[in-house]
Amino acid sequence: MKFTELKLDEQLIEAISYMGFDSATPIQAKAIPAILENKDLIACAQTGTGKTGAFVLPIVHKLVGKDNNHIDTLVIVPTRELAIQIEQQIQGFSYFTSVGSKAIYGGGDGSDFYHQKEALVNGTDIIIATPGKLLSHLQLGYVNFSKIKHVILDEADRMLDMGFIDDLQKIFSFLPEKRQTLMFSATMPDSIRQLAKKILYKPEEISLAVSKPAEGVDHKAYIVYEEQKLPVLSHVIRERPKYDSILIFTSTKIKVSEIVRHLNKSGLPSKGISSNLTQNEREAVMIGFRSKRIRILVATDLMSRGIDVKEINMVINFDVPHDAEDYVHRVGRTARVNAKGEAVTLVNPRDMYKLRSIEKLISITVPKLHPPDELGPGPNWREGGSSSDKKEHFNKKKKYYGKSKNYKGGKPGGR
Repeated sequence: MKFTELKLDEQLIEAISYMGFDSATPIQAKAIPAILENKDLIACAQTGTGKTGAFVLPIVHKLVGKDNNHIDTLVIVPTRELAIQIEQQIQGFSYFTSVGSKAIYGGGDGSDFYHQKEALVNGTDIIIATPGKLLSHLQLGYVNFSKIKHVILDEADRMLDMGFIDDLQKIFSFLPEKRQTLMFSATMPDSIRQLAKKILYKPEEISLAVSKPAEGVDHKAYIVYEEQKLPVLSHVIRERPKYDSILIFTSTKIKVSEIVRHLNKSGLPSKGISSNLTQNEREAVMIGFRSKRIRILVATDLMSRGIDVKEINMVINFDVPHDAEDYVHRVGRTARVNAKGEAVTLVNPRDMYKLRSIEKLISITVPKLHPPDELGPGPNWREGGSSSDKKEHFNKKKKYYGKSKNYKGGKPGGR
């Protein structure tokens, strides 16, 4: 469907065309008409399907010609990266209009807090906020949300995963009962449906392509022992010298630092991004990654739905995601907009069952690869690990290295 068929304001159509868009994605084609009809909405669509535009475009359409400074729309998101990303998209779509917006998030300095307070007190059309920071402003007593007409929860499932349910309930206590509420989520667990029952009124429901990766993703898995992960990671990256944008996901902030140190020592310059950095530092890293000045970025799961970077060549899962759906969100950063991309996952014996769950979810059998010969044999592939894996690993290493200087011996599974 063409955007011109969606009855959007001409100034919006001009901005959309200027940004190089012509046709609406499926989620946009279904959600925009429902939102323009003032219906509450619960929409399920995976990362990279254009759902930000699905709610930004109709909201900006409604705000064209607005003649007051009241806060009209509140967008609540789980992370500051996503808040910044959405504000940037709002600025792009509203380029030819007078619609204004402000992102509210933590991690900045005193001047950031002042500008946020100014926008909340004096008013702006759209506020995009993380729950914790917004609640801190609300509790100081100077925020007036009585004129809000539209409330949007983006990445609702991630907010619940991060433990924001209590904050959300407190925020909704400050909002008028008569409003249009939109909920967007990449997955639809029972917790999301329970929340929807509390905050939505007779919502229209849209569910598209849930938990399916883009067709252009080439999936691979290296079956390795934990201590083989770092050298295998270096091997994978070195085999792809032409890739100028590589994103690595790991499970903890500590591992981000370990991976970055290893890659830099291996002659593969990289940067890490996690909550250990200040907001300015995180923004500087993201600017470098978007501009391709930073080739390799290492991040935690919190970033998996907050990175909006075009033409990422490869996503590497240093750790297998805990939930199969998270695999889709991670690999959804590559092969976007009909492009090609590669997804490589490093799987230790303990996590083999997780890969099997991922394969069932995405209906793909992921090719299983062995570590390079110089790194020694890896474990045998099976659907789940067992207590015998460490002993098996020890025996394989001993047989492979013998008494060479490369074999350090030790207890089974030891480093």
